Amino acid sequence: MSESLPRALDGLWSAVAEHGWHGATLARIAQAANLSLGDLRRLAPGPLGLLALHGAATDQTVLDGTVPTEGESTRDRLFDVLMRRLDTMQPHRAGLLRLLKDLPLNPPLALWLGCETQRSMGWMLEAAGVDSRGALGRLRAKALAGVWLYTVHAWAKDESPDMSATMAALDKALDRLEQAAKSLDPFARKAAKPEEAKAEEAD
Repeated sequence: MSESLPRALDGLWSAVAEHGWHGATLARIAQAANLSLGDLRRLAPGPLGLLALHGAATDQTVLDGTVPTEGESTRDRLFDVLMRRLDTMQPHRAGLLRLLKDLPLNPPLALWLGCETQRSMGWMLEAAGVDSRGALGRLRAKALAGVWLYTVHAWAKDESPDMSATMAALDKALDRLEQAAKSLDPFARKAAKPEEAKAEEAD
């Protein structure tokens, strides 16, 4: 199964790139992946299941490649994590861009993908050393999902080899998040030194 999954995901995005989300039938995905329908069914019940597997595989790649770095700010860690997530998307760029184009025509899919994105952002917070638990964790994940969507829209238009426009957009979005954090405090306490946090509580 582990060997078939990358082929199935390649097949999914190849079919989506050529035929759009609605045209990415199981037969077309299996043919593009050079897998039998039986092999495909063992992996997922349908295209939506494959899309969920793609999200999980992307999360896993980022998490496996995360190395804790002392002295790095929360903001820098988030920048690194999200850029590495975008790096994992590059091989399937054509299919992902077609999916983004099709999303406005499929509100249920857009809603489902939004929920999946917020769940993934919880893992990205953890990779950056930020607690994603509880109500505050959900607020952080929701805020980071906004940063992610803004950055993905920039990535969709960015054809530069070094993704410079994408990095600039992510930088800008994180600046805005940092500004909001000063009033809403989703990240500030996590980034503050213990002595500073105690002083704030005393006030």
